[in-house]
Amino acid sequence: MQRYSGFGLAKHALSHHENWERQWRNPTPKKQYDVIIVGGGGHGLATAYYLAKEHGITNVAVVEKGWLGGGNTARNTTIVRSNYLWDEAAALYEHAMKLWEGLSQDLNYNVMFSQRGVMNLAHTLQDMRDVQRRVNANRLNGIDSVVLTPEEIQEIVPIMDCSKNARYPILGASWQPRAGVARHDAVAWGYARAADALGVDLLQNTEVTGFKIRDGRVYGVHTNRGDIEAKTVGCVAAGNSGVLAKMAGFRLPLESHPLQALVSEPLKPVLDTVVMSNHVHGYISQTDKGDLVIGAGIDGYNGYGQRGSYPTVEHTLQAIVEMFPIFSRVRMNRQWGGIVDTCPDACPILSATPVKGLFFNCGWGTGGFKATPGSGHVFAWTLAKNQAHPLAAPFSIDRFHTGALVDEHGAAGVAH
Repeated sequence: MQRYSGFGLAKHALSHHENWERQWRNPTPKKQYDVIIVGGGGHGLATAYYLAKEHGITNVAVVEKGWLGGGNTARNTTIVRSNYLWDEAAALYEHAMKLWEGLSQDLNYNVMFSQRGVMNLAHTLQDMRDVQRRVNANRLNGIDSVVLTPEEIQEIVPIMDCSKNARYPILGASWQPRAGVARHDAVAWGYARAADALGVDLLQNTEVTGFKIRDGRVYGVHTNRGDIEAKTVGCVAAGNSGVLAKMAGFRLPLESHPLQALVSEPLKPVLDTVVMSNHVHGYISQTDKGDLVIGAGIDGYNGYGQRGSYPTVEHTLQAIVEMFPIFSRVRMNRQWGGIVDTCPDACPILSATPVKGLFFNCGWGTGGFKATPGSGHVFAWTLAKNQAHPLAAPFSIDRFHTGALVDEHGAAGVAH
């Protein structure tokens, strides 16, 4: 990283950005690469970085139809946790968590990962049974997780209504202290800069319009900037994965739904953890600059809209005010939507496809951001070795034929 003296900083501050060093190149597409990654979000950029760093494959193109990190990476609520129920999912997300814990040092880029803890509230006896089951499963897998009483919850979050007079009284919660949040833009930028430094070509405004397929094997992609050849193609396009699969001649067991979120005006620090409730259907955290980041579950309809809607906003804010009456008069600044691709078992697909050389990394639903480093790491291994990484093996497309599903609806029941 380039360093400046005090005089140098002053000089560049007055230069109106003309002399600022670009974080990555803007190359012209080459005719041929060893690997093409379709999708320039966090997962795609992480895949390219680990291909170059861990496997020495640097002749890689990341093909992005818009700008880097401009899809779901820029349209999420930045929560990171690994407290999933089933062994297979817990192992994958815990792998990501361990990478998160050293990511800023690895990339030499501050991704602002803050391990402030994530709390999942329980409002009914069945909620408490589910909490206890998941906490015990986590601990058997070596993942930090504890059950909190209402008194312990109140001590951690004094502003939450934990009284017995609440409409949905709080009976307890699960708590993962190592969980937290990160800065979504910084994650994309850090991976992009690091991948570019290793020789990866980052091709923005390059839309894939089809695949070059002969005799059941992929040989490249058609784009709006011409054809690009490669014998290995990895698709990491989140909500647009089903569209890409159709271009390649097969279907994926995915549904794409809008997922909405919103942020408030900035407040003084009042909430230093993440609070989630499946029962009242909302979750909330506070950013370092004071905004309240709020979200809930996916919209009930299929669609590709990247915008919010008043009925969903009203429903979500009702849930938040149930838990935090103190926020009832806080103004909301803006709202947005992302496009999430959901599988029937609420777990991802990390898999080869019926087309040889073509792999898909998709179906993360509402859990995509938290998995970013782990997803990129295991997908890069899969592409480099042309076989599934052991952590990715349970998430093959084949599970929808064999019935070996990994049902994480309980742990992913609300949007994070």
